Amino acid sequence: MTTESAQERDELAGEYVLGTLSAEQRLAVQRRLPDEPDLRAAVDAWERRLLELTALSAPQQPSKQLWPRIERSLERLAPTAPTAQKTAWWNLLALWRGLSAVGLATSLVLGALLLTQTTPKPSYLVVLVAPQDKAPGWVIQASNAREIQLIPLGVVEVPADKALEFWTKADGWQGPVSLGLVKPGQALSVPLDKLPPLQPNQLFELTLEGASGSPIGKPTGPIQAIGRAVKVL
Repeated sequence: MTTESAQERDELAGEYVLGTLSAEQRLAVQRRLPDEPDLRAAVDAWERRLLELTALSAPQQPSKQLWPRIERSLERLAPTAPTAQKTAWWNLLALWRGLSAVGLATSLVLGALLLTQTTPKPSYLVVLVAPQDKAPGWVIQASNAREIQLIPLGVVEVPADKALEFWTKADGWQGPVSLGLVKPGQALSVPLDKLPPLQPNQLFELTLEGASGSPIGKPTGPIQAIGRAVKVL
């Protein structure tokens, strides 16, 4: 049993569901799931939060080569014990949890792409979620390291005397940098020509500031949505 905090456990569950963990980390989580109900609950919660995003992508017909490839992969994973002692692969909880997470992550990427079909496939993807309930509210995609697209997944109510300000911060930076004000419900293209190239795990967030933005060049209001960049290509 680990001694991680509730926040650390929730972040681990989110990365597990999104499929951003390494193979070793993912296997470690799968081994913990049967014995740790809190971790299972966190994984289930993340799957429910992101399930609605699967509606953004139309069903795709798999190629004829897909199932033979899956069968070959399962054969390579099959244990070498006698047949009578083997567990049928379709009864393996870890396998189905893994396939579920991969499906959710794929649907998430496809959903973002379908929202902006005229743009190239993204090399980076960020899902901005509300810090209170982890509900996804925005998607950020970048087809290159110098420009990003901020895409709303719904309409957010903002008081008349307030504004949403967009921020980013990468590892090693002294503090977050403002990317400008955001109008609720409107997509936004943001050039990053004055910033270092995008990098994995780069932080993005939206805060609620005064109508003209933060007066000190740093976030002062409550965080409305937050997420980190994942490299997808």
